[in-house]
Amino acid sequence: MGLLVEGVWRDSWYDTASTGGAFQRPATQFRSALSAEGPFRPEPGRYHLYASWACPWAHRTLIYRKLKGLEDTISVTYVEPLMLDNGWTLAEGADPLNGARFLWQVYAKAEPNYTGRVTVPVLWDRERATIVNNESAEIIRMLDVWPGARAPLLRPLEVAAEIDALNDMIYPAINNGVYRAGFATSQQAYDEAYDLLFKTLDALEVRLEDRAFLLGDSPTEADWRLFTTLIRFDAVYVGHFKCNRHRIADYAELWDYTRALYQAPGVAETVRLDQIKAHYYGSHRMINPTGIIPKGPELDLTAPTRRRA
Repeated sequence: MGLLVEGVWRDSWYDTASTGGAFQRPATQFRSALSAEGPFRPEPGRYHLYASWACPWAHRTLIYRKLKGLEDTISVTYVEPLMLDNGWTLAEGADPLNGARFLWQVYAKAEPNYTGRVTVPVLWDRERATIVNNESAEIIRMLDVWPGARAPLLRPLEVAAEIDALNDMIYPAINNGVYRAGFATSQQAYDEAYDLLFKTLDALEVRLEDRAFLLGDSPTEADWRLFTTLIRFDAVYVGHFKCNRHRIADYAELWDYTRALYQAPGVAETVRLDQIKAHYYGSHRMINPTGIIPKGPELDLTAPTRRRA
């Protein structure tokens, strides 16, 4: 994991020394939006995703691309699972647009003096040859309202405030919380992240006792944002990130809920546990120096559930 500094690549890990051992995720920087009136109009064939099977943030966009029926509208290039000295890497010939071998080269083409982390997903504009957006939370909302995208809306206006409130609770505690535990370099920072993570998972377990999904009978944006963390939890975060009080499989409701979302039409096609494990265990050598990838766990994601997504 590295970053660009004024367009020059540096292989440098996150600075936790200045934060008391706490991991702080930097904000994404490309934040333009698709708009019928703006420079980035939602036009079929114009946009391209750089994504990863392994990354939970990129996974959000792959799920939306599938659920909204946009596979023929927005093309995609997948980075390799291992992220080593040059960050996210592309196989030779995998990038039809920019011929890049490393994702940082795509960032540098969009902004030659870019300073910041190089992350997926990336929404690329073929017409202007630049990055539109690299914030997954914003990209999925663009896909949700893409003209002619498959219904239903996943953030309908009537429950938008409730979705936003759930996201505000879940993101720091769970989505980013597993990273705050796993990348912590002090006991205090780890303990704080761990405690909030399981306090919030416990609260969601109770919430799901009397409803199918976080806001009722159907999944919304809040469910899909949570799902990409839950689907990785038992395979990676329990051991690799030391989030080991409980597995998701130990929660009756959360495990049923995770399986139901996995079984939604098309979603299983976006889940690659082999790539997920290869990325985390193989890339984070400061956590797993040997790079050995565990063979387990065995997860029966296709078992019947009481829910239907």
